[in-house]
Amino acid sequence: MPDTYLPRHLVPELEAALGHTRVVNLIGPRQAGKTTLVRDLFARGRFVSLDDAATLAAIEADPYGQIKAMREELGDTPLIIDEAQRSTDLSLAIKRIVDEDRRKGQFVLTGSSNVFRTANVADSLAGRMRTLTLWPLSAAEIHRAPVSRLISWASEKEPQLSAIKAEPVSRSGVIDLILRGGFPEIRQMPLRERQRQYRDNVDTMVDRDVADIIKIRKTDALRRLIDQMAARTANELNIAELSNAVKVRRETIEQYIDILLRLSVIVQLGAWASGEGKREIKNPKYHFVDSGVLCALRRFGDNAFDLGADPAAFGAVLESYVLNELLRAAPMQDTDARFYHWRSADKREIDILIESGRKLVGVEVKAAATVDASDFRHLRWFGQDGPGRTRQFTGLVFYLGSEKLSFGGGLFALPVSSLWSGAG
Repeated sequence: MPDTYLPRHLVPELEAALGHTRVVNLIGPRQAGKTTLVRDLFARGRFVSLDDAATLAAIEADPYGQIKAMREELGDTPLIIDEAQRSTDLSLAIKRIVDEDRRKGQFVLTGSSNVFRTANVADSLAGRMRTLTLWPLSAAEIHRAPVSRLISWASEKEPQLSAIKAEPVSRSGVIDLILRGGFPEIRQMPLRERQRQYRDNVDTMVDRDVADIIKIRKTDALRRLIDQMAARTANELNIAELSNAVKVRRETIEQYIDILLRLSVIVQLGAWASGEGKREIKNPKYHFVDSGVLCALRRFGDNAFDLGADPAAFGAVLESYVLNELLRAAPMQDTDARFYHWRSADKREIDILIESGRKLVGVEVKAAATVDASDFRHLRWFGQDGPGRTRQFTGLVFYLGSEKLSFGGGLFALPVSSLWSGAG
């Protein structure tokens, strides 16, 4: 069965949102599977696409009248509007309709960017709309496994290693997952065609989707920035250095980064602050959302991650991969999780720091098949003597070995395969 029909873990969240809110806003990267999910898998309501020029023209001419007429024909089933960001006035029309009719589940909107990007419109829909993000396929979805429960497991008072499942997987098996990425149709292609398609999709996004957010004069500069960001995944950014590399002003770089965030090309990890002092670095880190796109942009092929290749390059790609697997599973955990990174001025750092209430989970990523106590030095200090000492803290090191190991004091080494084998 093709990847297009792989079960998506977000379906229960989507169904629940339709039962509790008037508008569900489903956003995510181009070709991540949003249209397939709402039309072919969800199979409810009426589907219209604003990629159709005639439909878009009619809605632009009379947004309230057209949308209201469509809604009145449907009763209690949703109106599904694909590529909703193509209409500039759609959000105000929908706000007016759901103010007049308080029934739940009236609209499902999909798009590569958020149609409710105007702050006053989004604020006025508070309590009436839920925004969900459909990311590219997770490894658990690709393996037809249940959603990973690792964050909930790590947030338990005394996590038990026996609850973790980890299937044997080779280094080459992990690399294949990374190179393929998570876009349902593209990941099945042979390497050369796949990477060309990923790069073509980035070009299409720059030429087409960006215009739905803002008009920019120098699309070539944005394309250069994307390549520069790919080379810096899992890193803090030096904006002045980027500005020189791309040859545009600092303000333009910041605007372009905001566009890439809104189009779900990259994600930002803010710096976690303990409140204990000023000796913590405040710069955010940025990660590419999909490892397949990242590898295509950097021209990483089958041999790019051989043992003799640049270990720093593989380490950054693997860190972004692990982060994205955790992000994809986060909405289905027991409690809300917020993601950060942490670094102190004396060079202690944690790649990923997950905050769930008063609980903290620190995550380090190691691109090697072995692990020892020294790999936990920052996690151990953070939990015992550092800012995590007053909180419940669990430290995890994901690595390319096959054994799940306890290093005492709530510190665990987990194979990367536990991200999809999960916690039972």
